[in-house]
Amino acid sequence: MATWATLDCSATQLADLLGGPNSTGAANFICNQIAVVSTKLSDTAYAVDTTFLLFSAYLVFSMQLGFAMLCAGSVRAKNTMNIMLTNVLDAAAGGLFYYLFGFAFAFGGPSNGFIGKHFFGLKEVPSDTGFDYSHFLYQWAFAIAAAGITSGSIAERTQFVAYLIYSSFLTGFVYPVVAHWFWSVDGWASAGNTGNLLFGTGVIDFAGSGVVHMVGGIAGLWGAFIEGPRIGRFDHSGRAVALRGHSASLVVLGTFLLWFGWYGFNPGSFTKILSPYGASGSYYGMWSAVGRTAVTTTLAGCTAALTTLFGKRILSGHWNVTDVCNGLLGGFAAITAGCSVVEPWAAIVCGFAAAIVLISCNKLAEKLKFDDPLEAAQLHGGCGAWGIIFTALFAREKYVNEVYPGKDGRPYGLFMGGGGKLLGAHLIQIVVIIGWVSATMGPLFFVLHKLKLLRISAEDEMAGMDLTRHGGFAYVYHDEEDEQKPSMIQLRKVEPNASTPPTSV
Repeated sequence: MATWATLDCSATQLADLLGGPNSTGAANFICNQIAVVSTKLSDTAYAVDTTFLLFSAYLVFSMQLGFAMLCAGSVRAKNTMNIMLTNVLDAAAGGLFYYLFGFAFAFGGPSNGFIGKHFFGLKEVPSDTGFDYSHFLYQWAFAIAAAGITSGSIAERTQFVAYLIYSSFLTGFVYPVVAHWFWSVDGWASAGNTGNLLFGTGVIDFAGSGVVHMVGGIAGLWGAFIEGPRIGRFDHSGRAVALRGHSASLVVLGTFLLWFGWYGFNPGSFTKILSPYGASGSYYGMWSAVGRTAVTTTLAGCTAALTTLFGKRILSGHWNVTDVCNGLLGGFAAITAGCSVVEPWAAIVCGFAAAIVLISCNKLAEKLKFDDPLEAAQLHGGCGAWGIIFTALFAREKYVNEVYPGKDGRPYGLFMGGGGKLLGAHLIQIVVIIGWVSATMGPLFFVLHKLKLLRISAEDEMAGMDLTRHGGFAYVYHDEEDEQKPSMIQLRKVEPNASTPPTSV
């Protein structure tokens, strides 16, 4: 006779326990209802995870507004409309090309280790491999973030057609291939690879210090290098001349929007939340890891901001809000790789070192006469590379096994006792990203340069692209350059009353 301890909701067992002439019917009814409840709970779990992923996608997409505000505030007012339009087109062109090709190249499995080969135009989505439309939306938001990084590096001197070409190529091919290598289950260096792992571990680039930030930063480096510095950025003796952005307010607004969006970027990279670690009913599960990831992200950014504040004060004698904002973002870019597998105290180490890396990269760029209006190559490329190395040093064994289950004895952080295999894998990641982006984006920018499709004319650059390329200005402004060169541009303020004559600003 069955007992309650051995009961598995078999109708036969339950009828035996209930007894009576109608026990079989009652048992079938009870088991059917339990099965319905179980199915509903499973459906609810899918719905909760999908809602979490969609909300994270919305947060990451909101970072586009942050990029737009940051870029607008960091350029001179005469180029505001231009940089805002490029941010809109990064999202629009990136959306179409990622839909047609990018998502398939990144996650279209089963495939080889180099590139995906399914899901073109979202064909076969949703699929039984676990990909739904929400995954596409989330990954698209990542792809256009990489393109947005590059646009900052080549701001204030790039032809509009060049933006369209590079943005489409980056989001449709260059970035997706890198994402496939390190994030797809088929990728040759992915920590989630279901076959052989690189050095027995694969690369732990959880939310993309390398996949997103280094790709965008290295692409921007090549674009800015081939174009050359903006007119007036360096004087005849080679000394750097500050071409300051026109609005610190927009820079701060953009920084806070990016900070807010990063809580979808890093914690959202779990792609689900309703999974326990261990037995069900425990207070500890993936939801705890999501919370910890938000904490490590916050601490790294905060530490980097404060380190930059005092570091730049020592170097320049000023409390510069723009530098602090860039330092904050550098800390976020660095912690993005290891945010899910490190302790909060380690995130403070990450942020401190990221600020030093950013300051050093900016000093080096100045010496080499490299001009990046938003410091994007230094911030995302340099701090992204540091974040990859940091993860290989500080990844904790427990967290690595929770986030990347299924392999016993997986290597973890060198400083945490896990040996050097993870560091070896991560150094390979840095090298191959630099090589791949250089081999694809470098020639693209060079060809555009040779075809005279990359840089605008000197006359247009001096006048500003808002006036020469976009039919007007974002708003009436008074630029510092106009005081020095009053004959260059004569701006007039038009009053609402048509009878009032225009006056010079």
